[in-house]
Amino acid sequence: MGWFPSGVWNPTPYHFKPPSESLVPVIGLWLGMPSKGRETMASSFPQHLLDGYRAFTSQRLPTEQSRYRELSERGQSPAVMVIGCCDSRVSPEVIFDAGPGELFVVRNVANLVPVYQPDGGAHGVSAALEYAVNVLRIKHIVVLGHAQCGGIRAFIDKIDPLSPGDFIGRWMAMFIKPGEVVEQRDRETMQDFVVRIEKAAIFRSLENLMTFPFVRSRVESGDMQLHGAYFGVAEGSLFVLDKATKEFQSVREIPAA
Repeated sequence: MGWFPSGVWNPTPYHFKPPSESLVPVIGLWLGMPSKGRETMASSFPQHLLDGYRAFTSQRLPTEQSRYRELSERGQSPAVMVIGCCDSRVSPEVIFDAGPGELFVVRNVANLVPVYQPDGGAHGVSAALEYAVNVLRIKHIVVLGHAQCGGIRAFIDKIDPLSPGDFIGRWMAMFIKPGEVVEQRDRETMQDFVVRIEKAAIFRSLENLMTFPFVRSRVESGDMQLHGAYFGVAEGSLFVLDKATKEFQSVREIPAA
């Protein structure tokens, strides 16, 4: 897939041991679901996605075909990694008007970064971070939070688990440190409370990034910078974190280069 430059990847056996195991299941629940009428699995693919792809190939792809070929041949080399929320309203590529190969993006509930924890478990965010920093050698990491974040609201409202696994609850639990109490302040409206916690999640993720030795070393050497940003969904507004004041400043107030 072009993930690793030549000489970096040294393949070793992982989960699958041919021929006893197969990467493609012959029978699986998702493959065995009956279709309605004469509808095939291919024809049940969301139509608006097929239409979107056709629009992409007829409109955008012709103007960027050479760029895609270059990325295919030379591999990716983005300068920026964005850690954002999986909320469908907050697409980093759209917000930053980025082209193919410009952003390395990882998205999860509430744009959280866990603390460095080399415990042998499977850590998706940490794996993406490790690759971005150590292989792609990115120059900037942007933690992108946003308004009306469902994960933050679930945390604030202390919602009941949505499943026996309580995956959202367990994921959001890492947002606070042991002994911390997150409560609404006196005379603070619920809206202001939610916004404050949404922004606090950005600060916590930036703090947790510095627990990764390979991140800390590159930040301290000046080879990489960490940034925070907050997106207002309704207005399409963007605020970036001022490191000196620790306040979020509207991009509209920042002079264009």
